[in-house]
Amino acid sequence: MEVTWQVPNAKIHELKGKTCKYCVLIPVINEGSRIQKQLHELKEYSNIVDIIITDGGSTDNSLDTDFLKSVNVRTLLVKEDTGKLSAQLRIGYAYLIKQGYEGVITIDGNNKDGVDAIPRFIKELDNGYGLVQGSRYVKGGKAINTPLIRDFAIKLIHAPIVSLAAGFRYTDTTNGYRAYSRNYLLDNRVQPFRDIFVNYELLAYLSVRAPRLGYKTKEIPVTRSYPASGKVPTKISHFRGNLMLIRTLLNLLSGKYNPKSLSITNGKSSING
Repeated sequence: MEVTWQVPNAKIHELKGKTCKYCVLIPVINEGSRIQKQLHELKEYSNIVDIIITDGGSTDNSLDTDFLKSVNVRTLLVKEDTGKLSAQLRIGYAYLIKQGYEGVITIDGNNKDGVDAIPRFIKELDNGYGLVQGSRYVKGGKAINTPLIRDFAIKLIHAPIVSLAAGFRYTDTTNGYRAYSRNYLLDNRVQPFRDIFVNYELLAYLSVRAPRLGYKTKEIPVTRSYPASGKVPTKISHFRGNLMLIRTLLNLLSGKYNPKSLSITNGKSSING
């Protein structure tokens, strides 16, 4: 049965052609020098993975197209619609699937993650994994300057609840550094292209759905490093953001995000070149 994708409107800026089997997708908004430093580091891997940015509407000029070309970014997608992280991800996933990529590695755009893990994600996608989760807590991973309250929240609340819902033991469930196969994103039992995913729901949902549907799932070691001092780079507010995460966890346990059928009506899909 045909499924209509619900994808927020976005503007496409293609800066070069497709060259790789997999891509790195970076959701970002106003990350300034952090995203620029990260892209300089990612440039080293642009021969094995295409770099795609899905921008939520940055106004800091950090994503100037001349700069993006200099660091081998392939495509800049700019959201022209409502929604936060999940909306940006839907835009990016839709684009990379239509472009024929066999899988995607997502990484936050605030330069907290060690890009040296890119080849390890590619290896596991080649090995047939549907979901590969990066973890700072497994053997070989590094958690540098993680705020104590965040450390406790992940270990004592978020990871246990997502693991319970998934039937798979995760250790680092809020970490956006992960990979998905094309087959997993296109599975009609998953349907990530729905307007129910607006804020931060999609990451947690995809973590739960993969093992429940029998996709090969694993965690691999990564480095996540926070600044030793100063403001913590995050888009999640202390009160409202954490309340939203708790609501998302309750919805996961109740199965609210699971597709009700294989048909979606009243959808929209408009990515404009």
